[in-house]
Amino acid sequence: MLQEIEPNIGIGSELIYVSPAAADAVKNILEQRSLQGYALRVYVAGGGCCSTQFGMALDNNIRTSDISFQSAGIQVVVDEMSIEYLRGARIDFVNDPLRGAGFIIDSPLASTGGSCGCSTKHESHEHAEESAGCGCGGGACGCGGH
Repeated sequence: MLQEIEPNIGIGSELIYVSPAAADAVKNILEQRSLQGYALRVYVAGGGCCSTQFGMALDNNIRTSDISFQSAGIQVVVDEMSIEYLRGARIDFVNDPLRGAGFIIDSPLASTGGSCGCSTKHESHEHAEESAGCGCGGGACGCGGH
């Protein structure tokens, strides 16, 4: 059965904080693509020298074991394994003139990078349904000083 999480469980009042800018970006994508009934799925996409990497997708296939909750007016879904790395995370949407627009996932529970010196910010540019990386070439450790 789908697990509904009470708002007072987790870090602060939410398991994952979605900024107003990120929520607006997700709502705009859902509206533009007529994706009614979809949620923002956030998940661990892997790890490597650049730390834990996260992904995001717009998903209408909610599993009974998923953890589901509202944040900033959008439905967020996380699988049982990923929530252990995402509890207390912050999802934001930025529009940097040099790097472009995209989502950033910053989690205090994610392991930090290894010897390559990558940042612990996890970014997904363009759209929510694209996987997020650590900003170092998708975990291939081709760091460009990000």
